[in-house]
Parts: sequence; structure tokens; C-alpha cells
Amino acid sequence: MSKPANGSGGERGDAKRRKVTTLRLQEMKEQGERIACLTAYDFVMARLLDEAGIDVLLVGDSAGMVFGGQDTTISVTMPQMLYHATVVARAVKRALVVGDLPFMSYQASVEEALRNAGSFMKEALVEAVKLEGGEGICPTVRRIVDAGIPVMGHLGLTPQSIHKFGSYRTRGTTDDEAEQILRDARALQDAGAFGIVLEKIPVELARDVTKALKIPTIGIGAGSECDGQILVVHDMLGLFSRFRPRFVRRYAELAREMQDAFRRYCADVKSRSFPSAAESYWREEEERERGKGG
Repeated sequence: MSKPANGSGGERGDAKRRKVTTLRLQEMKEQGERIACLTAYDFVMARLLDEAGIDVLLVGDSAGMVFGGQDTTISVTMPQMLYHATVVARAVKRALVVGDLPFMSYQASVEEALRNAGSFMKEALVEAVKLEGGEGICPTVRRIVDAGIPVMGHLGLTPQSIHKFGSYRTRGTTDDEAEQILRDARALQDAGAFGIVLEKIPVELARDVTKALKIPTIGIGAGSECDGQILVVHDMLGLFSRFRPRFVRRYAELAREMQDAFRRYCADVKSRSFPSAAESYWREEEERERGKGG
């Protein structure tokens, strides 16, 4: 059988199955192909996301909020992140899996940051780590990258600094702050980061950062000019309703569908219509099956 011609459906299918690496993300930026990213915290969801063709799965410290019910990401621990990352990585075949270094797992010292990044790679088998901050953390980024661990940066609204900011307002709205974010982005690239998440910054600033960098930018609340986009999976599925930022597009309303299913199950149990005879096991059937085996 002859191979599909260039541009054919067969070639596109091969590209969809191709393992995503940091090099592949760089190629996607250069080719103008958008990068689709979502968060993941458990095996079942990660498997579904991977099979759907999502390019990057971020095991985010947002797990503390959407999985653990916390008000912020501050209390998330390294053991908790290792657990979530381990089960996600186990489910994935194609997507690049990135582990989010939680608050105070990399700020105290470069050595501690390297140990924790190494734990993500060795114990959870993720393929990269993410950390928040700009010029101030570049020595840490450089050391982790020098050890052979890919690093993704995170600028703009950085949730681990929420108490410093005092609110979840848009960042980079003043000239000084916008210029600092651009300097931070360039510094992270120079330190060896393979990509940067830009969260809740003006479209114009995200566009300027994206054009200024050779590495991919991944936006969340940063407009359409970034090289890729990421959302918290529970937000885009309509599972998490505590708050709904403007930048979240709901692709489903699963919370309503799940609640309806739970109510119907409860009603069936109360009315004794579940389980039915067909959903039960009977001794005579078991004896009949054993007789067939004999």
C-alpha cells in the first residue's frame, strides 16, 4: 500500500499520534500551530484528555482548589502533587505531562528546588516542571535546566503570590508592570525555560511577549495571540462553579448532568427499582454455568 500524500488525512493522523515533547512544542510555535493544554489530576480524566488529542497536561496546584476544596493553592504540598502527577503520568501516552511545583517547594533554595523537581521526574515520571516568577527565580530555573529537567515559566497573575497581590485583578495593566513582565519573560527564556504560561494579562501585552520570544507562550485569560491556551479542566467542563472567570468558556455543564444522574440513582434505590432482576446474580444461573464448564 502506498503512503498517503503530503497534506493527506493519513499524515494528519500521524501528527495527532506523535508524542509531544518540548521540541515538538517549539516546532508548533514556529509552524504557527496552536498548542492545546488542560489541567489533569487523576487517571481517568488524564486518559480521556490524552485520547482526545490535548497536547500538554499540566498537573496543576489548582488541584488544591478544584480537587481539595481549598480557597487558594497556597496549602498544596509536594507529596500531594507527586500523588496527582504519578496517576496522571501513568495514564498518558501522547501528551507532554508537566508537574506544577507547589508553593515553597522551590523558593527556599536552589538546592531544594532541584530536589523537588527531580522528585517529579524520578517518582512521578512527569516530563517537565512549572514554577511561578520572573527574574528573581532565573538562577533556580537555570540550575534545574542544567540538571536535564525541562522548565515551564509562569508570569502575570501568579496564584501562589495571591496574598502579595491582594486580589485576582489583571496584571500588566500599567506601563511599569507590563515592561517588567516582558523583562521577566526574556529572562526566563535566557535561563532555559522551554515555554511560559501567561495568566490574566492584557491581550496587547501577551501579543508583545509572544512576538518577543522564541519559545511558546501559553495563555490563560491572555487573549488569542499566545501560541497556545490552557484552562482548568473542571472549569471548562462546568464541574467547578464556585466562581467563573471571564476567560473560561464552558464546553459542557457536567455538574448539572451528574447531579441529575445522582438524583435518578437515589430515586431508583429508594423505590427498589434498582437493581433489577437482570442486574442481579441468581444461583440457578451460576449452577447452569458451572454445568456447562463441566
